[in-house]
Amino acid sequence: MEKILVTSALIYANGPLHIGHVAGAYLPADIFVRFHKLIGSDIIFISGTDEHGAPVSIRAEKEGITSRQLVDHYHAQIEKSFQGLKIDFTNFSGTARPVHHKISQNFFLQLFDKGYIIPKIGQQFYCEHDKRFLADRYVEGECPFCHAAGARGDQCDNCGKLIDTITLIDPSCKICGNTPQIKETKHWYLELPKFESMLRDWLMTKSHWKDNVINFIMGWLNEGLIERAITRDINWGIPVPLADAGDKVLYVWFEAPIGYISSTVEWAENIGNPERWKDYWFDKECRLIHFIGKDNIPFHALIWPAMLMEQSEPYILPGDIPANEYLNIEGSKVSTSRNYAIWVDEYLKYFDGELLRYVLAANAPESKDSDFTWSDFQVKVNSELANILGNLANRVFTFSKKFFDGKISRPLELSESSDSLLSNSLEIISVIESCYRNFRVRKAVNLILDLARSGNRYFDERAPWHAVKTDIANAEETLYVCLELLKKITVVMTPILPGKMLQLRSMMMLSENYQWDSQEELIPEFHIGEIEPLFIKITDEQIEEQRILLEGSAETETAPPVHKPEISYEEFQKMELRIVKIIKAENVKKSGKLLQLEIQLGSETRTIVSGIAEYYKPEELINKKVLMLMNLKPRKIMGIESQGMILAAVDSETGLSLLQTFRDMPDGTEVS
Repeated sequence: MEKILVTSALIYANGPLHIGHVAGAYLPADIFVRFHKLIGSDIIFISGTDEHGAPVSIRAEKEGITSRQLVDHYHAQIEKSFQGLKIDFTNFSGTARPVHHKISQNFFLQLFDKGYIIPKIGQQFYCEHDKRFLADRYVEGECPFCHAAGARGDQCDNCGKLIDTITLIDPSCKICGNTPQIKETKHWYLELPKFESMLRDWLMTKSHWKDNVINFIMGWLNEGLIERAITRDINWGIPVPLADAGDKVLYVWFEAPIGYISSTVEWAENIGNPERWKDYWFDKECRLIHFIGKDNIPFHALIWPAMLMEQSEPYILPGDIPANEYLNIEGSKVSTSRNYAIWVDEYLKYFDGELLRYVLAANAPESKDSDFTWSDFQVKVNSELANILGNLANRVFTFSKKFFDGKISRPLELSESSDSLLSNSLEIISVIESCYRNFRVRKAVNLILDLARSGNRYFDERAPWHAVKTDIANAEETLYVCLELLKKITVVMTPILPGKMLQLRSMMMLSENYQWDSQEELIPEFHIGEIEPLFIKITDEQIEEQRILLEGSAETETAPPVHKPEISYEEFQKMELRIVKIIKAENVKKSGKLLQLEIQLGSETRTIVSGIAEYYKPEELINKKVLMLMNLKPRKIMGIESQGMILAAVDSETGLSLLQTFRDMPDGTEVS
C-alpha cells in the first residue's frame, strides 16, 4: 500500500476564496487524493489558512479590526467555501495556533544553533509619517526586473521573481501613500548559499517533475542563491525566539510551510493518537506532494527543503511539487485588489459546487495559463454533462423502466459489438488511471467524456426501441452494456464529481462502498431505482446575470489606473450618452443583486437591468437623474430585455455611485 502525504498551499486568511485559488492548488489535490483512496492508498490531505504576515495586518488595519478577528472570520468563510466544493481535507488548520507557534520557533532555533541563521544589519524602508519600519508587503512600487507597476516588496506577480524590498522603483507606503525612507535595522537571515550544493544534488533526483517547476527553479539556482531575511517588523506573527530580537516576528514565508507539519500534528491529536503524524513526516517511504500555484514554487522547491534538510528530526523532503499555472477570467487576470474575481461563496449562491469542479478540471491550468468564461461554463454543463453523460443515463434508465420494469440481467454471451465496447472501455480506464497518477486531470476528463460518448453511439447504433419489438434479448443486452459502462463511469468520475456519481450509483441501486478495481467485474443484474435528473441545464439568463455581476463588482484601482486601448474620435462619436430620469425601480426575482429600472427621456421610456441592488434600494432611485449609454445593443438578463446601460463609478473605499448631474438637467439631454 502506497503511503502519501498531500498538502495544498496555505491560503491567506485576509479575504474570501476565489476560483483561481481552487484551480491552482486545491481541486487538483482533492482529485488526486480521491483517486488514491479509490485504489486503496494510505493517504492524508493537509492544509489550512496562512494567518500571519503583512497581507493580514494590512486588511485588518483597513477594516478597523484586530488581526485575530480578521483571520477567525476568513478561516470560517474559506472552510465553508471548500465544503461547498466538496474539497475534503483530512485536516484544515491555521497558523495562529499555539502548536504552530511552538513548532515554528523550534525550526528557527535548530537552524540558528547550526549557524544557518545569522543576524545582520541591513537596510529597510521606514515611513516617517507612520513612524514604523515597513514589512515588505507594506511597500509597493515598480519591479526592478520587469518594471511592472504594483510589484510588492517581496515578490513581483508579473515576472515571479523575489524582490529585495529596497530595490523597488518609486516605492510607496501602503498605509499612507507617502514615499518611505531607507534606514538601518537588524534582522535575521537564512544563509541559503550554504544549501546550494545540497539542493542541486536533491533536485537532480527530480527528473519526473513538471517542466514548468524544474525550469523555474533551476533558473533561480543558476542565478545564484542569496541570503534571505526571515524576520519582519510587524505586530502580528510568531515572535522570534531570541532574547535580543525585540518585537521582531518570523517572516510568514519561513513559518507558513511549517503549517503543513503543525496541521498534521493537530490532526493526530484530534484523533486521539498524538504520535500518528510521525508515521507520515518521518517515514522515508512516504511521498510528500505539495500542490501549489506557480508563484509559490521558489518557497516550496528551495527554501522549504533547505529548512527541512537541517532539522534534527528525520523529516521527509518533497517528493513532487505539481505546481499549476494561473487561471484567468474572461481573458483578464484575477485581481483581488480590484475585486475582479469569481468568489466561491458568491458562486455557491447560484450553482452547484460540483459543476465548478468539472469545469475547472476540464480546463485545468496544468502547463499554461487557462481562461474561465461564463459561456464556456454553460457549454460544459449543458453540452457535456447534461447532453452527453446525463442523456446517456436518462435514456438507459427510462427505457429499462418502461420495458423491463427496471431489472436488466447479464446476457449469457455478449455480441461482438458489446464485447468490443466494454473491452475498449477498460483500455481507456487504464489511461485515465495513468492520468490521475501523473496530475493530468484535463486529459482524464476528456477520456471519461469519451466513454459516455461511446455509450450514446452504441445505444443509437443498436436502436433498442426497434429491437424491443422483435428481439427483446438484443434490447436487454444493449441496456446491460450501457449500464455496465455507466457503472464504470461512476468510479472513474468520482474524483471529479463525487456527489453526482453517488447520485448516479443510487439510481442504479449500487453500493456506495466501491474501489477502483470494482469496474472490471460484470455484475449479474442491474436494478434501476427512482430516476431523477442528474444535471440541470444553465440558462442564458443565468449566464448573463453572472457576467453583469462580474463586470459590476470590479473596482477601479487607485494607482496606477489600468487604461483601456485608445479609441479614435470617430469611435467616441458613435456613443450616445444622455441624461435620463428613473421613474420606476424594483428587485429582479431570484436575484439578490439586480434591479429592474424604468427610465424616462422626454416622451420615451426604456427598461434597464442593472447590478446595483447591493448599493441602492429601489425607493432611493425614484426621480434620480443619471447618465446612460443609449445605443448599447439590447440583451436579455433573467428574461428581461435591458435596453442600454446606466453608468456608475466604483471605488474600493466608498463602493458604487451612480453618475448624476450637479444641477437639474432636462431628461433626454445629450452628453458630448
